[in-house]
Amino acid sequence: QVQLVESGGGLVQAGGSLRLSCAASGRTVSSFVMGWFRQAPGKEREFVARISRSGSSKYYSDSVKGRFTISRDNAKNTVALQMNSLKPEDTAVYYCAASGGSVITAAVPENYQYWGQGTQVTVSS
Repeated sequence: QVQLVESGGGLVQAGGSLRLSCAASGRTVSSFVMGWFRQAPGKEREFVARISRSGSSKYYSDSVKGRFTISRDNAKNTVALQMNSLKPEDTAVYYCAASGGSVITAAVPENYQYWGQGTQVTVSS
């Protein structure tokens, strides 16, 4: 069992930056592939980024590649998402999630066992 709590969301103008953080308790996050997903109103939850247990492998959706950076600090039991050059279409609730599976296949919500409650990110034009 692991509990995840996101923080760092808010309102930002287009072109600005935000840094989201996810704090875990229970099992250490080093046991899991960690991912970020987002869900906009009327849309399905979509993959944003994921990182392997060691942090050596990172994957991003095409829509955020080059703008977002995922990182983890296993000693502090946290994972972060640095979001730069934000666009209005990035507006969504962002969720931190943990997967006990492979980083190769951990690109869909169904492969994650634990989820945070989400944090709202709103990007104004």
